[in-house]
Amino acid sequence: PYEILTFVGRGTSVRDYDRLKAALDRLQSTTVVTSIRQPTERRRHRFSWINEWKETADCHGKPRGLELILPDWFYTGVLNDALVLTIDRGYFDLTGGLERWLYRLVRKHGGRQGGGWSFDVVHLHAKSGSLSPVKHFAYDLRQIVRRQTLPGYELIITQDPNGAERLNFAPTAIDPLTERLRKRGLVPHPGEKL
Repeated sequence: PYEILTFVGRGTSVRDYDRLKAALDRLQSTTVVTSIRQPTERRRHRFSWINEWKETADCHGKPRGLELILPDWFYTGVLNDALVLTIDRGYFDLTGGLERWLYRLVRKHGGRQGGGWSFDVVHLHAKSGSLSPVKHFAYDLRQIVRRQTLPGYELIITQDPNGAERLNFAPTAIDPLTERLRKRGLVPHPGEKL
C-alpha cells in the first residue's frame, strides 16, 4: 500500500490507507459490460475491475502488503497483448480534471509518434463532454498549453487556414539513459524533487 500511495502522490497516514482500501472496495464492486476484445464472438462480457483483494500480515499481525486478484482478460491484456498504455508518474501531479482528461487523450492518440497528433478545438470540446461553452473550454485549453503541464508532451495551438484553432501535441525528446535512471528512481521526473 505504501508504494501505491507514494506513486500516486498521496500521503501515508492512516486516513490515506483507509481511503485506498475504500477505493479497492469500489473497484471490486463496480461492474463493466463490454463486447470488446472478443475476436471470435460478439457476446457481452461482464466483469469487475478487481476480482478479490486482501491485506496480508505476518504471524504477529504486522501488515505486509496487499494481494489483488485481477480478471483473466485484464491480466492477459496487460501481459500478453500489451493493450494498456503506461502513464507517466507526473500524471498524478496534475490537479485539474481537464488536464488529466487531456493527458489521457494525448497519451492515447499521440503515443510516441514523432510527428504527434492534432485535434480541432471544437471537436476536442465535443469529445470532452464539457458543459462549458466552447470559448471557455478553448480559454482553459490555452492556459494548459501556456503552462505546458502534461508530462512527456509538448502542446501547441495553431490556426487552420480557415481560422479554426487546433491543438497539436507531440512527445518531448527522451534521452534513453535518463529514462532508465528515472525508472530506477535515480533521476527525478520533470517537476519532481529528489
